[in-house]
Amino acid sequence: MINIVIAAGLLVTLLTAIPVIVQMRHHPRGLIVCFFAEMWERFSYYGMRALLIYYLTRHFLFPDDKASAQYGSYTTLVYLLPLIGGLVADRLIGTRKAIVFGGVLLVLGHFGMAFEGKPTQEFLHYQGQTYGFEVRTTNSGDAPRLEVGNASYEVGATPDGGYQIKGLPAGAPLPEILEKGSFTKSKATETPWAEHAFFLSIALIAMGVGFLKPNISSLVGQLYREKDPRRDSGFQLYYFGINMGSFWAAILCGYLGERVGWWAGFGLAGVGMLIGLLCFIFGKKLLEGKGEAPNPAALKQKVAGVISKENLVYLLGFAAVPLIYFVIQRNTIVGYALGVATVLILGYVFTQMFTKFSRVENFRLGLAMVLTLSSVVFWTLFEQAGSSLSLFAERNTTLDLIAEPIRLGALLLATPGQVTAMGGVPEGALWIDMGFNASNTQSFNPFFILVFAPIFAGIFTFLAKRGKDPDPVKKFAFGLVMAGMGFFVLVWSAPLAGADFRVPLFCLFLTYMFHTWGELAVSPVGLSQQTKLSPTVLVSTMMAIWFLGTSGAQYLAAFVATFASTETVGGQVLDPSAALQASLKTFNTIGWAGIILGGVLFLLSFVLKGWAHGASDTVDDTSKAGH
Repeated sequence: MINIVIAAGLLVTLLTAIPVIVQMRHHPRGLIVCFFAEMWERFSYYGMRALLIYYLTRHFLFPDDKASAQYGSYTTLVYLLPLIGGLVADRLIGTRKAIVFGGVLLVLGHFGMAFEGKPTQEFLHYQGQTYGFEVRTTNSGDAPRLEVGNASYEVGATPDGGYQIKGLPAGAPLPEILEKGSFTKSKATETPWAEHAFFLSIALIAMGVGFLKPNISSLVGQLYREKDPRRDSGFQLYYFGINMGSFWAAILCGYLGERVGWWAGFGLAGVGMLIGLLCFIFGKKLLEGKGEAPNPAALKQKVAGVISKENLVYLLGFAAVPLIYFVIQRNTIVGYALGVATVLILGYVFTQMFTKFSRVENFRLGLAMVLTLSSVVFWTLFEQAGSSLSLFAERNTTLDLIAEPIRLGALLLATPGQVTAMGGVPEGALWIDMGFNASNTQSFNPFFILVFAPIFAGIFTFLAKRGKDPDPVKKFAFGLVMAGMGFFVLVWSAPLAGADFRVPLFCLFLTYMFHTWGELAVSPVGLSQQTKLSPTVLVSTMMAIWFLGTSGAQYLAAFVATFASTETVGGQVLDPSAALQASLKTFNTIGWAGIILGGVLFLLSFVLKGWAHGASDTVDDTSKAGH
């Protein structure tokens, strides 16, 4: 059996990776260490993320709104904690040791996710009797089923909020129509420890990302001398590694998680992180001493005569995990922490603006703030990918790549469900698995980045050489409009939904294409502008604000996703029609938000672009090449 998604992934990798590997020969040897370490770290992160919302709704049977809020708490902290990890590395242990420590935490967290325990089961109570809903940890696309006696029966929704149990035989202990209020439900699991293991694992992952993520990017920059012309292309190659890891994560971890079991998908993410950590540790010599602690001797000093400063950092890092375990389960507290961090860091920047900087510098900082605020709106829309868009892929998207089996000589193109219906693979046939898992849709975004990143870079370079490169505000406006357009694709696809209330997979594919176009106009441009617009003494702080904005967007994205929630029973959607309508209504609202705010930002750009005072200008210096 050959899986078509994996085969296509291999082809994409071969076509895009070969020129990257060739180019890396002309860069510092340490780049390949950071490249593979970050590629595997992103493999582990996005592999886990591709499965997370499904794990919460199918395995633990969280309601949609609770699952989205929990997902948001986790991703908010993932982008908030790097503020601490970056500070500790800069002031104490250095980037290299911070990366290793973060990697250790990540390995522990990802392997901890593999301990899934027994799935939660949901029960219905009626007139003193208890009936269990059928346990299905994978998404079959079928309606929930209630076990009555030795058989199970499909359950649907009634207009008044009750249940319809279809096909019940005469004399059954339950009526076919259960009116709202005539029954109760409960949930139970044989392994209550599993949920605690999950929260502890994602706490370890959040803390690990906090130490690793900001510092490995910083280490890449340290590999190049000042004004090294290879620096920008080095970061492009590094960015390729990030997206290659993300691409394969959604394919492989998603495949194993949904086809074999959660433990397999999460376990593979852990293996990926372990490989990344080992690549970094054994590649230390290639780093040529970069990323070491600012004062190695001070790290060995004893604190209170008991423990060295370095070991105290590690001890406090582990000690903070129980606190994160507590906080990550409480979305409201995460919101307060985000608010406090925002007030403190903005207060510091505004104080500096009013007391230390010139009028021009303040205008530039103001523009940087506007771009960051605009990015919060963009990422709020874009980050529906891990929550509402993932659930839409599972519940309201036709995932089969073909409608009927196709026989081409010895080749059989069919989905797993079609093979089952055929009674198995015919003798002598080679089965090409045409099935597509919901989690595999998370590979669309990194795929489009691999394809379009060099195209966008070429377009921007072409325009810049002719003095027609759009200012950064207009690029951000374009990004917001693309985010909105992506959601409109799904709204406009509603007439294409079949009797099962599922739209074609191609529509979701196009949505991610528009969103990726938006990302390529926002993410690299925004990061570059923070360094161009900020005074040297505030560059690190403004980069921290940029990532703080991303953290805030994660929190807002989770809030928005709750509006697309629908009722589930036993991890399955009770009313697919209601699920489709709830999602499309939400997508229509946020689609208009992206379009309108993008239009407003475009109009404001004619005023705001002047705030850069030349910092964003480009000059064609090709005549100086070689000097």
